[in-house]
Amino acid sequence: MAILEQNREQIDNKYKWDLSLIYNDDKECEQDFDVIVTLLPKFNEFKKLKSKVIEDAKVLYELVHLYFEVGRKLEKLYMYAHLNYDADTSNNSYQTLMGKANNLYKEFGEVTTFIIPILIKSDYNKIKEYYKEVESLKEYDNYFKEVFRFKDHTLSEKEEKIISSMNNVFEVPSKTYSLLTDTDLTFDNIKDENDKEVELTNSNYNKYIVSKNRDVRINAFNTMYKTYQNFINTMSSTLYGEVDSNVNIAKIRKHPSAIDMALYGDNIDKSVYNNLIDTVSNNLDKLFKYYRLRKDILGLDELHLYDIYVDLISEKEKDYSFEDGKQLVINALSILGEDYVNDLKQAFDEKWIDIYSSKGKRSGAYSSGGYDTKPYILLNYQGKLNDVSTLAHELGHSLHSYYSVNNNNYPDYQYSIFVAEVASTVNELLLYKYMLKESKDKNEQLAILNKLLELFKGTIFRQTMFAEYEKEIYERCEKGDILTEELLSNIYYELNKKYFGNDVVVDEQIKYEWARIPHFYYFFYVYKYATGLSAACYIVNNILSGKEGYVEKYLEFLKSGSRDYPIELLKIADVDMNNPKVVESAINMFDETIDEFIKLYNS
Repeated sequence: MAILEQNREQIDNKYKWDLSLIYNDDKECEQDFDVIVTLLPKFNEFKKLKSKVIEDAKVLYELVHLYFEVGRKLEKLYMYAHLNYDADTSNNSYQTLMGKANNLYKEFGEVTTFIIPILIKSDYNKIKEYYKEVESLKEYDNYFKEVFRFKDHTLSEKEEKIISSMNNVFEVPSKTYSLLTDTDLTFDNIKDENDKEVELTNSNYNKYIVSKNRDVRINAFNTMYKTYQNFINTMSSTLYGEVDSNVNIAKIRKHPSAIDMALYGDNIDKSVYNNLIDTVSNNLDKLFKYYRLRKDILGLDELHLYDIYVDLISEKEKDYSFEDGKQLVINALSILGEDYVNDLKQAFDEKWIDIYSSKGKRSGAYSSGGYDTKPYILLNYQGKLNDVSTLAHELGHSLHSYYSVNNNNYPDYQYSIFVAEVASTVNELLLYKYMLKESKDKNEQLAILNKLLELFKGTIFRQTMFAEYEKEIYERCEKGDILTEELLSNIYYELNKKYFGNDVVVDEQIKYEWARIPHFYYFFYVYKYATGLSAACYIVNNILSGKEGYVEKYLEFLKSGSRDYPIELLKIADVDMNNPKVVESAINMFDETIDEFIKLYNS
């Protein structure tokens, strides 16, 4: 079911999101813009008071209240600007509005930098005493807790200004890497499946590495990594610069290590990170079993790294209209109860979703919203299984946001990135499990099982390998090692051998793959993909087993916002990320899916 790309005006309004739920029109948005501009100078008045701010409970309340009031208005304005812009990036009006919103956020950040350095001159106990004088101050209790938790790692106002002024310097490695890989890097031509010469790019590589024609895969693989090898010294320099900067900032801020600093924001102990790596490392036999299955189905004497992405299903993929996909998702998620389904239906009835692709529309999919907006969803629906899964996934995000907004005050509604992928992946897994149970079509069932296998392989195992690589290169840097091309490439190559085992030929070119991974510039981010899927599997197992009262626990977790730290909030749903059983639940689901695939494939 090929859905042709149209101009936005050609798409029926019933398939577009309704942003008038944020502002009636652009003029109303501009009015809020003017209000924010008039409020920003008030921060300078508080700045002049200096330490007097923390000596008077009423003045402190006025400052913090203003900070959150402006932040809330700015969030609403920004959402309106970015959603309109993403719907049509060629629209000059929304290009301008988006630029103005970004500039306003920057100005807001600049005029409020004085707040935390002034606050930490006091202490948390003194702030709590102020609650007796001004009860409304207690609304910001979690904000104060966070400020003072960071007190030992916050520098003087002068030092913080110096660090802040160096931000552009610290971003040079990442920006240089992005420019090099997105703009300057060019690749040789390869021949596609029709024997036609095409230019290889970072974008179309994924198309050719999954080709049914093995020669196409081999040429794409070799061409890709030959090019990266040619630039590997430059890329080693940028990654070393990124790592070294973070290592030194961690020292300046008095953290034991860079990884401690990275995890500190979510108040996560290193044991969670190490538990993920250790548990996955102890269960690699399941991954090796998957590669043996892949080798057998593809009928290969040797399974190489350029063979691990080609689809195991040869039959044409089934098409799903949006109405079909919508109904599948609603049916699959009905296990979460009538209230959840009724809330879910609002997304369709109130037009939170922008469904089809159009010229100028941002690619991909996301859920995005603020405290005073609906949790909108951008799709580029093409009618394939992936699109139905994406709908379920983004609705998971949106319902999580919807419950967070409706059960928390503004300062406490934004949940952590650490738990952000849990609800979305729960929905995705429930959809797949429902479709497997209801489908009578063997090819559809195999396609679903194959998607699950790819999800586990790419998230639990690959992202954990990335996490282990990141951990090792930071530890090497902290010991004083120079991260040369040879060291970076050899560490990566040895990890590939560990994670692919003896049943896969680990081609030497893969040692340069680390240079293709932008996430190594995201500072210990990748592990969250694996922990998120692990938590989701644990939750789904409990839901599907019909464990008494469990759905209510899960829904309570969705309502928790940022009332506590993410590790503690997950415990509401009985998820303990320090317990190997959580990660094992995902690995066991992967293993069961392999067995199910083999049985169905051979039937």
